[in-house]
Amino acid sequence: MTWWRRWLPVKESHGFVLALGGGGGRGLAHLGVLQVLEEHGLRPDAIVGTSIGALFGSMYALEPDAHKLQARVISFLDSDDFGQLKLPELGDASDKDNTWLARLGAAARQSVWFTRAATGIAVADVNYLVEMAKILCEGRDFLDVKIPLHLTAVTFPCGECHIFSKGNLACSIAASMAIPGVFNPLKMNGERYVDGGLASELPAKEAQMIAKPEQFVVAVNVGARPSEDDEPTNVIGMVDWSTRIKALYLRQYKKEFADVLIEPLVGFTQWNDFSNPEQEIERGRQAALEQMPKLIGLLHG
Repeated sequence: MTWWRRWLPVKESHGFVLALGGGGGRGLAHLGVLQVLEEHGLRPDAIVGTSIGALFGSMYALEPDAHKLQARVISFLDSDDFGQLKLPELGDASDKDNTWLARLGAAARQSVWFTRAATGIAVADVNYLVEMAKILCEGRDFLDVKIPLHLTAVTFPCGECHIFSKGNLACSIAASMAIPGVFNPLKMNGERYVDGGLASELPAKEAQMIAKPEQFVVAVNVGARPSEDDEPTNVIGMVDWSTRIKALYLRQYKKEFADVLIEPLVGFTQWNDFSNPEQEIERGRQAALEQMPKLIGLLHG
């Protein structure tokens, strides 16, 4: 328990605000966490989401059914709509397959990304994220949520953290997911926004700001972890590595605002890897199960 809660008056009933962090494909672990919470009869009083956590958090807030959420996400990952998006490889794409054909294909793909990077500030259209959010949230809006919802984004170019809790839900989700350099900033209401993970990849502090005195904060960290075997081989890879190191230390700071911290073992999964959803979901389940005794103890304490 964070130190300031020791001086708050004890209430008969407690609740919790759920903070779902960003991490691309690693965020599939959120689905396993939600499943375990549901199995224990626990529903968050509010959800704060960043990036992929904003998407899955929104879907759950609209329809709090973890099994339906999981089925919808897996179905989407197998669909043509998802296949239309080709996320860039930031590392050496030839590592997994050293045949000459694979190397030739990797070089061609990288040349396209390099050309786009040299002539603009993004390689993919953020409108894809808007359409994806519309599909997965069935065109519904903040007014339709059954659980209060808050999504983080960062203003561009000022860099201020912004929290959406009303307005256009699909655009708010897209803004929270618009990774700089990958997607162009999303324009909404005269402002431009990019990925909330820049300021709050683990939105535990934002959840603490929203939480009432009798509510705890449960945060799910699905951030990347540097590996000794993942040494950059080019400039883009080096920039990506430095960004991950900065995010690692920022998350360590944000963790201090969580009363219960759930950390699925997904840190070495690449952000653009959605190929093993069942595996990532199970990792989320296991991490959540480990923290259930602590959470239940706090809620009934």
